[in-house]
Amino acid sequence: MIPKELFKTIRKLEIRTRGLVSNIFGGEYHSAFKGQGIEFAEVRPYQFGDDIRSIDWNVSARYEDTFVKVFEEEREQTVMLIVDVSGSGDYATQGKFKREMAAEICAVVAFSAIQNNDKVGLLLFSDQVEEFVPPKKGRRHVLRLIRDLFAHESKSRGTDLSVALNHALQVLNRRSIVLVLSDFQTTGYETALRAVSRRHDTVAIQMIDPTEVALPNVGLLEITDPETGQTRVVDTGARQQRSDYADAADRASRETEALLRRVRVDRVAIHTDEGYVEPLVQFFRRRNRRRSG
Repeated sequence: MIPKELFKTIRKLEIRTRGLVSNIFGGEYHSAFKGQGIEFAEVRPYQFGDDIRSIDWNVSARYEDTFVKVFEEEREQTVMLIVDVSGSGDYATQGKFKREMAAEICAVVAFSAIQNNDKVGLLLFSDQVEEFVPPKKGRRHVLRLIRDLFAHESKSRGTDLSVALNHALQVLNRRSIVLVLSDFQTTGYETALRAVSRRHDTVAIQMIDPTEVALPNVGLLEITDPETGQTRVVDTGARQQRSDYADAADRASRETEALLRRVRVDRVAIHTDEGYVEPLVQFFRRRNRRRSG
């Protein structure tokens, strides 16, 4: 039985995201994630302008006329949502929690997927695989995924992205669309991510809180690591302290970007205080231009 407040949250999210899918994301999703192959549809009589390489010589000989093979895009696909539910997902200073933002993005992608007759699955991870829901179609299934995203209580607060990626490699038998939603504040996942990206169309959606880019000038500030629980006091009033912090954050961001480029994984940066609609739309359009260019 879904608690009343959670049911209201899911219902509101469904209404909002289905509106976004109908008006914005549905067509963008279809263009950005076209089928990975083609399949035979039928044969038909040859028409002027047809490619002679498509002629079906066996059928043509049998019926003493010229017929060509017609192929169509293999539309049905599988989308796997790999979501970080470690302690850092419960971090927020402005806007929404990373985990809440990830849930909304998953809802948009999932409703876009089922509108295109694709299957959607879910893998929640911390430093272990917390939950795996096999890909299926349909509204009821998507609502179940959204419920799990909001209701899941993590067993661990640590992060090990390689564990999740290796699990995905084991359970995804055919080429799929893999979306990894995390802040990517971890290490040791490059080999596993490269293996996933070789077999699947892989996208990294990075959640970023504004204080992970720059510290506000608010004097002494107590900072607690949401994964380890360690606490320290930082003097944000010190200009050098803020400058060093910003430099370290910029360096970490560039290192993550470089890693993703090395393994040929697209990156979408989502700032939790700015929303996800515009970054996702721009990403879909960039992919569409690249594919059609």
